[in-house]
Amino acid sequence: MLIRTDPFRERDRLTQQLFGTDGSVGTTARPTMMPMDAWRDAGGVHVELDLPGLSPDAIDLDIERNVVTVRAERKPTDRQTGPDVEQLAAERPRGVFTRQLVLGQNLDTEQISAHYEAGVLRLNIPIAEESKSHKIAVTGSGPDQRAVTT
Repeated sequence: MLIRTDPFRERDRLTQQLFGTDGSVGTTARPTMMPMDAWRDAGGVHVELDLPGLSPDAIDLDIERNVVTVRAERKPTDRQTGPDVEQLAAERPRGVFTRQLVLGQNLDTEQISAHYEAGVLRLNIPIAEESKSHKIAVTGSGPDQRAVTT
């Protein structure tokens, strides 16, 4: 399972988003974070992060213990800078973006897969084999035997 972060961290993220404390001018129309969807099914936990306009080599994925850190950087292009360039609009955030996901102990961090396509980074995090449900045979002194699901 994915463990939620504390509310103070969420407050800091929103403050950064609204007031641009990361050095950029942030507004609600110009977020400085990676929007994320996450869900769990029988195969494990699935996470999708929106990172439009980046190349796969601009995304760095690091796993330490049960924390997954996604880091991405969007740099200004040569077309947007220079003495002959007049900037008309600059609403897309630039710079370094990071997001940390704290994973539960029941997930297999050694088997995480990542795929980036159409501006969406998809992470698939399987459930660890030792955490999966399995049957245990129960024996007794009588002739009856039954299986118990744990």
